[in-house]
Amino acid sequence: MNTIEWAAENGKRIHFIGIGGVMMNALALEMHRRGAVVSGTDRDDSETVAHLRECGIPVHIGHDAEAVEGADIVVRNAAIKDSSPDIVRARELGIPILERPDVLGQIMSEYGRTIAVSGTHGKSTTSGMITHVLCRSGQAPTAFIGAVLPTIGGVCCLGKNDWFVAEACEYCESFLYLKPRTALILNVEADHLDYYSGIEQIVDSFYKFAMNTPEDGEVVVNAENENAMKAAERLEGKRRVVTFGLEKGEYRAKDIVMQNGCGSYDLYRGDEKLCRINLSVPGMHNVSDSVAAAAVLISNGVGPALAAAGLESFPGMERRFQHLGTYRGAEIYDDYAHHPDELVATISTAKKIGKKRVVCLFQPHTYSRTAALLENFAEALKLCDLAVLTDIFSARETNTLGVSSEDIARLVPGAKYIPALADCRSFFEKELREGDIFIACGAGNVNEVARRLAGGCGCI
Repeated sequence: MNTIEWAAENGKRIHFIGIGGVMMNALALEMHRRGAVVSGTDRDDSETVAHLRECGIPVHIGHDAEAVEGADIVVRNAAIKDSSPDIVRARELGIPILERPDVLGQIMSEYGRTIAVSGTHGKSTTSGMITHVLCRSGQAPTAFIGAVLPTIGGVCCLGKNDWFVAEACEYCESFLYLKPRTALILNVEADHLDYYSGIEQIVDSFYKFAMNTPEDGEVVVNAENENAMKAAERLEGKRRVVTFGLEKGEYRAKDIVMQNGCGSYDLYRGDEKLCRINLSVPGMHNVSDSVAAAAVLISNGVGPALAAAGLESFPGMERRFQHLGTYRGAEIYDDYAHHPDELVATISTAKKIGKKRVVCLFQPHTYSRTAALLENFAEALKLCDLAVLTDIFSARETNTLGVSSEDIARLVPGAKYIPALADCRSFFEKELREGDIFIACGAGNVNEVARRLAGGCGCI
């Protein structure tokens, strides 16, 4: 019996620090459902915190030492530092401290048909695609995803069989806690350079993740991503490797047709045509993600026809090129893109819709990522017709690098730097016009501007 099973069966108290996080709140709800006494703390009040309280989980705002007193186990995410008062107090009291992915890994170990989706970007969408297909084909999976999937009405669902789908995050090598039967590697790029020393260490980490599969498991890898293949090459003779891609790989997309920005293609395995897949979500990146999802599903025994039908009805994920509404004739979108490759994919998708202007509000995420990839962000933003940059969302960091969003704006012709989100909203209320596509991009709270412009709620 692992620690989590013991806590649930014996009604022990588990305290989650950072409980408002996407995956943290899902795990908290799962442990609450299993019978553990769950409590939590978070930095700010939010809709998520309000929902947890409605479910009977007390949440304290602020990282106070007293909040952990009486807990049997403390769970934290990677953003919570050792110096946080609640962590210091937990150590003083001798309370066991688990990392968030450790809890996810312990839950995963209870299942047989386990799938972990990794990669620098595309994880949430591909995890959502796999989960949606399994739901639509009557498989009732358990899933923990990093974004809201409308099919399950949230970021997690609790199934009734042996299927388990999890998004596997590489930050701080969190995914090394997971031991899936099927490991999917979508792409491997330079990111999280506040933790990793460079791309070589990142590739090595993905190799270790792949090696966490059992000897009779499999690793599904993007044949068209150089760094992903570097990790896969080291698996030769150690694990079964299945490759996918648009043009390369065992599973491939042929005869791709883009209609209204959405892809339709023939899925091949080797020389065998398996099915025709017609997507309802736009962008070539979604074509690639759907080939990856299909490769995982079919290699796990799901029929090609069921995979195609499920992918065709996939509704997309919240904050992934999500259409929120209109403002003065401009179409308003929200997207989580916070890496240069993601920005390129999002802006390119918008341009193919064929409106007059693509207007992007970008909020960089973390100082370390901004400093390391500054020129790459600038090149990506040059693709849009008007780029506006707001202040960096600091997340877990302090600005020891002296970097600013204005540094990116200087490299992009015609770009504007508007530090405050409230001023950004005022600017776009005057700037946007009929025929524009407006996209708020970033992993922070920049989506509040898009929601307010579209007439929704928001505090900006």
